Amino acid sequence: MNISMTRIQAILMKDYKEFSRNYAVSTMVLFPLIFAFLYNQSGASSMNAYFLPINITFSMVTTYIQCCLIAEEKEKNTLRSLMLSPASLGDILIGKSLFVLIVTIIVVAMSIFLVGYNPSNVLILAIVLILSAVFYIALGTICGLFAKSIMEGSIIVLPVIIIFSLGPLAATLASTYPILKIAEWLPSSQLLLLAEALEGKYSITDVIIPVITIIVWSLLSWFFAAIIYKKRMVD
Repeated sequence: MNISMTRIQAILMKDYKEFSRNYAVSTMVLFPLIFAFLYNQSGASSMNAYFLPINITFSMVTTYIQCCLIAEEKEKNTLRSLMLSPASLGDILIGKSLFVLIVTIIVVAMSIFLVGYNPSNVLILAIVLILSAVFYIALGTICGLFAKSIMEGSIIVLPVIIIFSLGPLAATLASTYPILKIAEWLPSSQLLLLAEALEGKYSITDVIIPVITIIVWSLLSWFFAAIIYKKRMVD
């Protein structure tokens, strides 16, 4: 697979211009920041409180923006032209994801600052946060490839926002409702478990299991995204 940095940069700049012009999409970056500020002002200091704005960022910013940018391309019939251009699959997927990844990193960093969270191990947490962002970008890509317009994309992405943002909350109810134990394996829940482990005396297993779980989620999501993308090329 040939990767062209020139094509990737061109797609990145195109997404930036589309993002800056569409206020319905760009204003979504404010929601997790508002949540983080309000949690900080309320005095909440639990790990759940710290990570709710972070998980909201991944679902309401990362997935939502990626979905809407791709859906907008489909709505304007420019995605098909991009698919049929000399740009390779790698060029398009990386180019369409890089801008959202940059926005995600900025918003997550600001959310952590606003909520008042001081992680014990910044390096490990940063690596896992980036891996999580890669997963949520894949989800946004899948949702965007199914959507036919921005409006439809906004609806399709709602289950992702609900399930993955509130995954850690559902996991806390597993003792009452055993079926919710599956929520512990969601990337959002694994991220929280890892963060809690890093605050104490953690073993290598406490780090490896969440990391591997999130990587598996990411690989599966990007695998399906690539399949759906190729299918859309021959629709």
